[in-house]
Parts: sequence; C-alpha cells; structure tokens
Amino acid sequence: MENPNFSFVEIDGPDAAFEPVDKSRGKNAKQVRWVLLLKANQAVGCVSWLASILWAVLGTINRRLIFRQGVDIASEKLGKGKLMFKIIKAFLVTSLLILAFEVLAYLKGWHYFENPDLYIPHASDIQGLFHLVYVSWLEFRAEYIAPFVQSLSVFCIVLFLIQSVDRMFLCLGCLYIKFKKIKPTINGDPFKSDDLEGSLDNYPMVLVQIPMCNEREVYELSISAVCQLDWPKERLLIQVLDDSDDENIRQLIKAEVSKWRQQGINIIYRHRFIRTGYKAGNLKSAMSCDYVKDYEFVAIFDADFQPSADFLKQTVPHFKDNPELGLVQARWAFVNKDENLLTRLQNINLCFHFEIEQQVNGVFFNFFGFNGTAGVWRIKALEESGGWLERTTVEDMDIAVRAHLNGWKFIYLNDVKVLCEVPESFEAYRKQQHRWHSGPMQLFRLCLPSIITSKISIWKKANLIFLFFLLRKLILPFYSFTLFCIILPLTMFIPEAELPMWVICYVPIIMTLLNILPAPKAIPFIAPYLLFENTMSVTKFNAMVSGLFQLGSSYEWIVTKKAGRSSESDLLAVVDKDMKALIQPEIIRGASESDLSELNLFKEQKPRPVKKSNKIYRKELALAFLLLTASVRSLLSAQGLHFYFLLFQGVTFLLVGLDLIGEQIS
Repeated sequence: MENPNFSFVEIDGPDAAFEPVDKSRGKNAKQVRWVLLLKANQAVGCVSWLASILWAVLGTINRRLIFRQGVDIASEKLGKGKLMFKIIKAFLVTSLLILAFEVLAYLKGWHYFENPDLYIPHASDIQGLFHLVYVSWLEFRAEYIAPFVQSLSVFCIVLFLIQSVDRMFLCLGCLYIKFKKIKPTINGDPFKSDDLEGSLDNYPMVLVQIPMCNEREVYELSISAVCQLDWPKERLLIQVLDDSDDENIRQLIKAEVSKWRQQGINIIYRHRFIRTGYKAGNLKSAMSCDYVKDYEFVAIFDADFQPSADFLKQTVPHFKDNPELGLVQARWAFVNKDENLLTRLQNINLCFHFEIEQQVNGVFFNFFGFNGTAGVWRIKALEESGGWLERTTVEDMDIAVRAHLNGWKFIYLNDVKVLCEVPESFEAYRKQQHRWHSGPMQLFRLCLPSIITSKISIWKKANLIFLFFLLRKLILPFYSFTLFCIILPLTMFIPEAELPMWVICYVPIIMTLLNILPAPKAIPFIAPYLLFENTMSVTKFNAMVSGLFQLGSSYEWIVTKKAGRSSESDLLAVVDKDMKALIQPEIIRGASESDLSELNLFKEQKPRPVKKSNKIYRKELALAFLLLTASVRSLLSAQGLHFYFLLFQGVTFLLVGLDLIGEQIS
C-alpha cells in the first residue's frame, strides 16, 4: 500500500473512544464573564418588568384617586352603605388622631406600650400636661376599651373556629365520597324499548325555560345550545321568557326564536310588559300557561348558560323509579375563568361550592340550595311546594327550602357540567354578591317559623337552621369583616387586646388551602385569594345586614352584566356553520325580503359605545387607609407579621376601592 488513506490511533482501552468529553475543559474566564452578564441582564429585565407594573399601578392610582380622571363614585344604595361608610370614616379619623398622639409620645421616649404588662407611671412621674393626657388615655384604654375589644375578639375567634371546623368536615366528607366513589347512577338504559313504535313513550315530556332580561350579548348562545338538546322534538318544548325593556333586543330575540322554529324546533317566545317579581315573577307567569300541565319536568337555564346536547339524557333518567326525587342539579363550568385576576378568584370560590359543599350536602342530606339554573325540577314538586314566590331575590333557594320541608329529595351531579360566565368587572361581581348574601337573610326570617313547625326530622331542622343559614350565610360574613377589618386594626392601637398569631396567620392559611383544593391550578393565587376574600367581606357583611333587617336595597334585583364568551367548541361550530353558509346560502322560509332586511338592520344596529368609567368605592378606600394606618402603628411596637398582613390587606383594599382588581393584570 504505497498511498494509504487511513491513519493509526493508539487506544488505551476498548471504551476509550466512547468516553464522555469534559465539557468544562474548554471554558475560560471570558465565557464565564459572558454567562454572568447574561444572567445579570435577565435579572435586570425581571426587575424592570416589576418596576413597570408598579409604576403603571401607581400612575393609575394617581389618576383615579387624586385627579379623578375617568372615574365615578360608586352608588351607595346597597344596604344603606352611606351609614357604614360614615362609621368606617369615623374609625379612620380616630385612628389617625391616635396614631399622631402615639408618634409624639414615642418621640418623647414614652415607650409604655412596649411593656407587655403596660406599665402606667405614677402621679409623681408626670412630666407635664401632654404627659398627663397621654397617661390618662392609657388608663382609659386599659380599663374601658380593651376589655370590650378583647371580648368581641374572643367571640369572633370562637365563630371563626366553628366555621373552620365545619369547613374541615365538608372537606373530609368530600374525601370520603371520592374514596368510596359515591355518585348517583342510572340503572340500565332508560330509553331502550322493544317496541319501535312506542319508543318515544320512554322519553318524558320536558319543558325548558330560558329566563332573560336585556341579554343582548348572550341570548344567541343560550337559545342555540338549548335548541340542540338531544331529545325527541315531540317531547320537548322551549320557552324563551323575555323581560327585556329594549325594543331592539326584543326584536333580535324574536328573530332568533323564529329562526329555530322554522327549523322544526318546538320553541315559544313570551314577553312581559310589566316586570314584577323579577326572575321569580317571570318563571311564575310561564308556569301558569295551560299547556304546562302536559309536561312532567322543567329544565331551567339562565341566558348565559350553554348546556351540552346530552344534558337531558344525563339528568332526566335519575327521576325514573324515584318518585321522591324533586330536583337534579348540574355543576357550572366557566368559559372565562382565566380572563383576569377577578375571574380566577371567583373560580376558586365556586369550585369549592360545587365540588365540596353541593356534593357533600347532596350525598349526606339529600338537600342543597338550588343554584337557580342548570337544573331539572319535577313539576309536581314545584306545585306542591307552592311554586315560585316573589318575596325574596333568591327565589331558587326559597323553592329549594320549601321543597325540602315537603319531603322532596335532591340529587347533585358533579360530573355533568354546563358552561356559563362569571362577572369580569368588580362592579358586576359586587352587585351579584350583594344579592346572593342579602337574599338568604330575607329568606331565613320568612322561613324560620315554617322550618320549626315542619314535619322533617330534628337533624334536618338543625342542618337547615344552624349550618345552612346561620353558619354559612350569617356567621361567615360577620366574623370575617369584624375580625380582620375592624378588630385587627383596633388591636394595633389597643395592644392589651392583641390577637393570637395563629388567628392572624396559621388558621386562615390552612382554611384557604382547603378552599383551593378543588382548583389545584389556583394554588399560586393563595395569597391574593385570602386578601381578596377579606376585602369582599365588606360587601357581604353589608348585604347580610341589609337582608336581615329588611333594608330597602335588599329587594333590589340587578341583572349581572355578561360579556358573551363562547367556549372553544362553540367557536369551531360557528366557523363550520359559516363555511357551510358560503357553500350553500341558508334560505329562511316564510320570510320576505323586507323582513330579512329589517332583521339585518337590527343585528347591525349595535348599542352606542359607552366610554368605560371606573368606579371609586368609598368604603373600601376608607378601610384601606384604616389598615395602612394600623400597619404604621404596628411598626412602633415592632410587630413584624402584623405589619406585613395589614400592609398587604390595605393595598388589596386600595386596589379594589380604585376598581383595579378586574383589570387585565394577570
């Protein structure tokens, strides 16, 4: 081989050629420097991003709070809110005066509050008039104010512990249900029949009701979803119950109903000119129709609910061979739960309500509060329980309690989900929560005599009175507002009545973790959720008092504003429908060219764009400054954890008071 084309390599061992290369061998000081510079650049970018967000928030606070640009003062009609605002403002002014007094005393070296035994100097130690006033204040505070605050705090702590135990038992009950795999089941195929001609007889007559009022954004979604329910057309009737006072919206809904009727759907449009009784009056009016007696069950969907096609086949069969069953309730699922921080926090609460509260009450008590929608009632149960009444703003809970007192049983289906929306603005959410927390107190006052004199067992009476109404509807908003928004800042100015650390920190964190268990993806939001729930206690407490003492605003019904969000499957269906329309234009039979042009005119006629105006909520702002003042006072007594809690809680109240909680900041 005169011209070889290969070379010789000396190998020490059989695996020497396959040994891993030492990657760090080629690094030098220059490469390390570049890596460090890259890391530093990333850190600076993160800090600048946080700084830009903080600067934007501070700029918004400056515009809305100081210059009042693009903001309005929120109405205080909800539950005599003006009186509460005056009380909170008086607390704020008093706390500022006491803080100034304490700071002057601190600068003069009178650090008596740092002594756990609160040493009060003798008369011989008095160093002047100001010192005398300060010592007199210490004596008055220790003898008269501190015992009252301490007693109130102990009372709230006891309520807090009782409610925490109830929540723990609910979670344990849910774990037991999961472990034992307990859930309602359907025996066999309820629609199977050997007789082909009589197969429709296995499908009971079902009435579907869609109550709505000025629901321009969502009426098409709900009507379309209900009209596509998988149920024989001969055994189904759909009622669109429209209370709209806008002529354009009424015409649009009529046209939508007419479109589906021409496709063979058995659907009826009903409109009331006088909107008495709100939703309860609407449903009561619809149930008075003569043809309703031909139907056995009624399914109810609010205007933003979009049931799946098999909803009736998943719910109605549970009534078969179960004559004591009056209600089948499905779970809600939310198409806009990730829209902003507010919707994420609402999703945590509602997941706990459906996954734990409704499921546990349904399994162990055969009773829970009807959610007002996404449920199927036996019409006989409605009629025997007195039908829909207009006496409260929670007609759904009202009919559920009366049906339970008459011996009817309920079933909750956690696996059957119906898509809907949660409010995306704080104003809409606040009004919704006011209605949800004032109505139960109205109902409790009205139903208490009936509960006591009913023939149900003592155990069920105790569950209704103490757990369903008092503990979860009255005690929860009372102690939450009183303990964390009033007593906690007061203890900063009255150190003799200090709250234990486990009340401020440990137990609330454990309870918050239990709340978040049904929505594990929300664990990163545990701190905002805890702070926001304390903030919402103002609205809930206000509503509870309003309903309990029958104040004027407790009977006010405000329709929750919706955005008209669609699920992914709905969007795909719309795209598919549009593609088919391009290939083969849809012909609406029975409609003239003038009718079609008028319908298109209504659809194209959009409401006048209203410039968004953020609200300023004075009660929340006053509490924000009260908590921030208390946090400054906690620095004087070197209470670090109290300072951070009060600071973050005060900032949360500030963000809510300036209507920033619903912004796209998540």
